[in-house]
Amino acid sequence: MNFEDFGLDANLMEGLYAMNFKQPTPIQEQAIPLILQNKDLIACAQTGTGKTAAYLLPVIHKLMNTENRALNTLVLAPTRELAQQIDQQVEALGYFSGISSMAVYGGGDGQLWSQQKKAIQAGADIIIATPGRLIGHLASGAMNFNHLEHLILDEADRMLDMGFYDDIIKIIKYLPEKRQTLLFSATMPPKIRTLANKILKDPAQINIAVSKPADGILQQAYMAFDEQKSALLSHILQSDERQSIIVFASTKDTVKKLHLELKRKGFQVEAFHSDLEQAEREEIMLRFKARKLPILIGTDVISRGIDVEGISLVVNYDVPPDPEDYIHRIGRTARAATTGTAITFINPRDQRKFANIEQLMEREVPKLAIPEGLGLGPQPEYSPMRRGGGGGKPGSGGKGRKPQGKWRNGRSNKGPNNQGSNKRHGHGGHGQKKSAPSTGGTQNAQ
Repeated sequence: MNFEDFGLDANLMEGLYAMNFKQPTPIQEQAIPLILQNKDLIACAQTGTGKTAAYLLPVIHKLMNTENRALNTLVLAPTRELAQQIDQQVEALGYFSGISSMAVYGGGDGQLWSQQKKAIQAGADIIIATPGRLIGHLASGAMNFNHLEHLILDEADRMLDMGFYDDIIKIIKYLPEKRQTLLFSATMPPKIRTLANKILKDPAQINIAVSKPADGILQQAYMAFDEQKSALLSHILQSDERQSIIVFASTKDTVKKLHLELKRKGFQVEAFHSDLEQAEREEIMLRFKARKLPILIGTDVISRGIDVEGISLVVNYDVPPDPEDYIHRIGRTARAATTGTAITFINPRDQRKFANIEQLMEREVPKLAIPEGLGLGPQPEYSPMRRGGGGGKPGSGGKGRKPQGKWRNGRSNKGPNNQGSNKRHGHGGHGQKKSAPSTGGTQNAQ
């Protein structure tokens, strides 16, 4: 299927041609016709599948044939980074269409508030907003959504995780009841179903490869004690020539500590976290996207909120608290049909969490041997692929059962995915180098 098959406006198609997009992704192929038919929609798709274009293309097409389009569409996003990213996609896709948009988010000074208010009062066609800042503008009386036709919730599960449920319900009270509502989410927990039942009317449903990493991601892991992690990370970065690397840690304190340690060791690296001013975050992200900054360390605030092509390596300095967060972290690489590598450090207390991740993916991630000179890693206590019990820890409720596929000194003796995994370092050491292919040529709209 090609984009021509959707019957989109010629000016919108010209924008797609300029971006060299030819074939829609599965989520685009299924969602665009439904949105053009004015159906409410609940769509579940993993990160990197092109869901932003899946709703922007049909909405922009409809806007181009709408007489009164001021404040016609509202997109809610969990973070300012994602709001900015969506705003940039509107600008790119609608370049030849004359569509206007404004990203509305907090974290700036009074001048930013004034700029946002002026754009709102001028009647931007599409508003992309974080819930908290939008409520501030609504309370000031700056917005009139009487003519709104489209409400889109992007990364809805993330918004609920961040505690925005009440804000979303409050915002919806300002909107016309007669509208098209589109809910996009990477996961579909019960709370998302509850929200969907409350705000959508007889929605169509799409489910695309939930909780499965992209096929192009080479997943690997090290069993490592906390005191080994910093040296292990330095070893990986020193032996890797890739130019676009993200390191994820679960806390701001760890991010700040790693940033200082790596800077002292001579690495060109920056930390990305919520304590930074908005201008600082934007400057860091621009450098990273332009390949002027090779290494970025951050918390999960950037696991869904950025869209950077060509990230070739993701390192999980610690196991994320939720299996779905792991999918989103490693989803920063291997986007738009490219390839990449994801490496995770597993300490003793995180073994059960990582086993849960492997069960979710229905595959065992190869465990590499700790490099020489860094000591031996911890012995595993849980079987990643055991169903129902999460593995047995002798003497602690597992009734002495031996874990299946037990890893020893960083290598596994069970599972086809692990054969030979202890013979090389997948991060580029020992002459092994895996880099992302060129992103030139035909691409999918992301």
